[in-house]
Amino acid sequence: MSDDALLDDAARAEALLKAHRESIDRLDAILVYTLAERFKHTQAVGRLKAEHALPPSDPAREARQIERLERLSQEADLDPEFAKKFLAFIISEVIRHHERLQK
Repeated sequence: MSDDALLDDAARAEALLKAHRESIDRLDAILVYTLAERFKHTQAVGRLKAEHALPPSDPAREARQIERLERLSQEADLDPEFAKKFLAFIISEVIRHHERLQK
């Protein structure tokens, strides 16, 4: 392969890399704003639970949500184990916030 062909190939690779990274950056922003919106709702749930002396966690709902996310991840071709770990982390943060509201 000539030097010019190698340079053209490298330039195409750089352009593709740039496009992928721009998409990743947009998706990261979507994730952050989506998580912020989700936490606004879970904070409202936590305040309701605190006002009505309800427990900060709901293990039955959490189990249903994990099962639901596992199904969604399979449909989306996302590793279900990763999705379960991700939701488990989010749930643990929500419970921590709810526990703080109970004090």
